[in-house]
Amino acid sequence: MDLFIQNMESALTYVVEICTIILELFGIVVLVFTAIKCFIQWVRKDATHLRLTLAQGIALSLEFKMGSEVLRTVVVREWEELGILGAVILLRGLLTFLIHWEIKTEKSDLETTKKPAPSSDGNNQ
Repeated sequence: MDLFIQNMESALTYVVEICTIILELFGIVVLVFTAIKCFIQWVRKDATHLRLTLAQGIALSLEFKMGSEVLRTVVVREWEELGILGAVILLRGLLTFLIHWEIKTEKSDLETTKKPAPSSDGNNQ
């Protein structure tokens, strides 16, 4: 029975490691794709909503990376490892929060620039 449990633990560790790598790869692909897309838009001078698009891509990338870190907590064996993992999750969480705040600010800025200014005679047309 001990051999069976050890084999199951090994299998779980391998599955978690493979899934963690895949999630991190997804995050990298999203980030690189978004950066290239935004760079091409910037070069073409088609930079409408460029900051918003880039921030959304970074946020999505960070979500994948956070998912991999959460998955990694399944196989943590020591408190020191858990502390390091917790610090990484905390930092990525703070980055995600800041990026979402920037996205919200950028969206509100775009909405205020789209609204027509009221006319000077008091009639809004």
